[in-house]
Amino acid sequence: MSEVKDMGKGIQGGFTIPMDDASEALHIGQDDLPWLESEDGSKVKVLHVDLNLGLWVVKTLWPAGYKVQTHYHTGPVFAVTHSGSWYYKEYPDQVNRAGSYLYEPAHSIHTLLVSEDNTEDTEVWFSIYGCNVNIDEGGSILGIVDAKSVLQTYQEGCKASGLDSGNMIVVG
Repeated sequence: MSEVKDMGKGIQGGFTIPMDDASEALHIGQDDLPWLESEDGSKVKVLHVDLNLGLWVVKTLWPAGYKVQTHYHTGPVFAVTHSGSWYYKEYPDQVNRAGSYLYEPAHSIHTLLVSEDNTEDTEVWFSIYGCNVNIDEGGSILGIVDAKSVLQTYQEGCKASGLDSGNMIVVG
């Protein structure tokens, strides 16, 4: 019987983490950013935008029956549902409810639908890398949403509504 060797022991010995230049964690409280309401009744709160990574982190609030345009993702998406329920038209049996976690791989295409029978708004947290390419039924491009456009739209919308978006985390 052969002995198992700790291959990392020699590498780890004597190594220390530089503590003086450690990055500070950034925090946003529940009420540190405003909900920005759209004409269609949806609301968004942009928590974090990293222009270098093409990342945008948002909380969304949708009324019952709300529909998001069919779109194609160029990068992965991570989602946590806090209230209400929603699903993709293409996968109606996979319903996201409070506590659900969803992973969308890059190159996925879907149409988000909020359940019509919801008795409360549907709140979802999304971490999105890359672009949402909005498409029509034939696959033609209708528009593109990315980290930069989300940042600009949220900041301009907040300013026009007299709301403060200054606590948003912005990198890049």
